[in-house]
Amino acid sequence: MSSSNFLRGTLLLTVASFLSKFLGMIVVIPLTNMVGETGMSLYHIAYTPYTIMLSVATVGVPMAVSKYVAKYNAIDDYYTSMKMLRAGTLLMFITGFIAFLIMFFGAELFAKWTLGSEGSENITVEDATSAIKMVSFALIIIPGMSIMRGFFQGNNSMGPTSVSQVIEQLARVIFLICSVFIILIIFDKEIPTAINFATFSAFIGAIAAWVVLLIYWKKRKPSLDMAVEQQRHINDIPIKEMFKELFRYSGPFVLVGISIPLYQQIDQFTFYHAMEKIGRGDIADIAFSAFASQGHKLVIIPVTIATGMSLALIPEISKAYNTNQIDKLKGQINQALQIIMFFVLPAVAGLAILADPIYGSLFGVDQLDITGPLFAWYTPLAITFGLFTITSSILQGIERQNFTLISLSAGLLTKILFTSLFIQIFDAKGAIIATMLATSIAVLLNLWQIKRSIEINYRKFYKLSFLMLIFTTIMIIVIMIIKFILGLFLDYQTVRSHAVIVMILGVSIGGGIYLYLGYASTLFERITGRRIAIIDRLLGR
Repeated sequence: MSSSNFLRGTLLLTVASFLSKFLGMIVVIPLTNMVGETGMSLYHIAYTPYTIMLSVATVGVPMAVSKYVAKYNAIDDYYTSMKMLRAGTLLMFITGFIAFLIMFFGAELFAKWTLGSEGSENITVEDATSAIKMVSFALIIIPGMSIMRGFFQGNNSMGPTSVSQVIEQLARVIFLICSVFIILIIFDKEIPTAINFATFSAFIGAIAAWVVLLIYWKKRKPSLDMAVEQQRHINDIPIKEMFKELFRYSGPFVLVGISIPLYQQIDQFTFYHAMEKIGRGDIADIAFSAFASQGHKLVIIPVTIATGMSLALIPEISKAYNTNQIDKLKGQINQALQIIMFFVLPAVAGLAILADPIYGSLFGVDQLDITGPLFAWYTPLAITFGLFTITSSILQGIERQNFTLISLSAGLLTKILFTSLFIQIFDAKGAIIATMLATSIAVLLNLWQIKRSIEINYRKFYKLSFLMLIFTTIMIIVIMIIKFILGLFLDYQTVRSHAVIVMILGVSIGGGIYLYLGYASTLFERITGRRIAIIDRLLGR
């Protein structure tokens, strides 16, 4: 595959992933306004176990199929690739259906683990059980769909995955908003009923994605069949041997994919109980929704952009390692880490400083004295989430993927041990502090293992990160001045329209200043190794 095709494919997947995450964040805004913080907590209670069950059902197989198909296509063994598609799809339908049965019939148990046998102040066990059952139907078809995406990617065709991701999210968002609006506004039903349909939207989105993939499949199948027919020698590899190789690839993928949902699930199982213990059960729904649902949707967007760009380097890292180009390998690893920091560090600072106006303008100013500060505390997790994703992928590139299990286990153990304790000490933000500590430990362990494996020096990463910190500090000062001046005549903590004005001016001016400093100083060029001609002309460079 040519370099330009590789970059185009990577850009396509990154943009599609960003659009998918962006749509997922945007839908939270009208949904929150219709169902409130309690409704969003119920929505999140259903979605977190679903995300974990989906990861367990697929066990990293779709991405592993991509790697498997690419390998055998490279040696002109298209028969084995097609055989893997058929066998993998059947396997994923079986595991998906088993996951559906576990989640559907275990829904009440999941609900009680989260809320206790009596439920919370505002959410009953029956409501949570019903929402979990409704989202579980998506498990029947999504794993099989993911195999098809992996197959297309293995054939160097990123379009089907990208288009189906966006269409899936669009269909989900449209069904979700329309159904909730009809139930609440037109039929005047209860919020739990609306949330049931909101969670069922995952199934509708999956159906739409399947339709897109089947259209692509119908168009591509003749050429795929021709490639098999023209194959000179057929290697009839036993299914057992194919799956052994496939699962050897899939382990690291499932660990990275399931890491963030596992941290969220620990919060879900401990947060309500710990808040009840300290007599704060009355705000548990609002507090949990602020960081675990709405806050997380915002924080994950810069992580998606940065990791998408960084992960584009992973195939090159793997190639450099296997060809023993150690100096090139070290430079690429430093570059991947620098990209994460360049985008995520200022995003975290901006979100934290503008936490009240951003959260207030998007989700409402009611209870902003609770939601705003919690969102601000949650924003630094974008850095550790992003760094864990990229360092885990680097470990895979240098054949140290098994260490990811150790670092993730250390992080999860820390999270389990400290979450309840920290909530009792620090109130609701204790859950966030525990996650910050846990993910930081996991990241540091990964960085240590990378350094130990190839004797890499992180000096350039530290040096450029310090320069990013300086630019971010300048940006923070400007945003604080803007916020102070606007605060003299705008009440952004109680008036939503005022919050919108502060958010727009703060984000646009602050972000513009950081990007200008990063580009004018050649920092962006040093990190990416590229210049953008249009910006060069605008800046007279």
